Amino acid sequence: MVKLIVDNKEIETEDEVTVLQACLDNKIYIPNLCYLKEMDNPPGSCRLCFVEIKGYNQPITSCTVKVKEGMEVRTNTEHVRRLQRTAFEFLLSVHHVDCKNCPANKKCELQRIAKFLHFGLKLKKLEQLEREEGVEQDHPFMEYVSNRCVLCGKCVFVCQKKNGKAMLSFAKRGLDTVISFFGEEDKAKTTCKECYACVEICPVAALIRK
Repeated sequence: MVKLIVDNKEIETEDEVTVLQACLDNKIYIPNLCYLKEMDNPPGSCRLCFVEIKGYNQPITSCTVKVKEGMEVRTNTEHVRRLQRTAFEFLLSVHHVDCKNCPANKKCELQRIAKFLHFGLKLKKLEQLEREEGVEQDHPFMEYVSNRCVLCGKCVFVCQKKNGKAMLSFAKRGLDTVISFFGEEDKAKTTCKECYACVEICPVAALIRK
């Protein structure tokens, strides 16, 4: 076991876990979208889980740093919150906010993060960016709502882990990036019908059952 100091409080955690996991296990919430405990190399792509760690010159994503004995971490500094709110507003700028008509309403991770950061779901500084809209219905058992998707990658990871090969993947680039089932329809007919791991893990109901 490893002991570290988080926000002036000593906590204990298993060796070799990330700072983010150590905090979450000790009921210290750090905003995050793309992290799962089972990941060997978390992508850190959502840029929400910043913390300050003594010895580092700048805030760093807590999902990419392993705990060390005596490590000193601060999760709620002004600099950390500013970075988190900036990253969150960028996510909102490419997310179609329509909570009352969304299946994830009241259990959406974006709503939880907004409440934690005291940040509304309406843009303050950035303009809404145009992104590919519509619902992908080619899959036999699921629908994909592209303008809800936050591109966290959890669906791709859990599909790969459960089935040995991911039945979905990232496609296109930049603001046009989406999750795609292209080329996997036949396998989906036998695999996805009994699985739905990707639907269950999606934090924003971008993937839904038909």
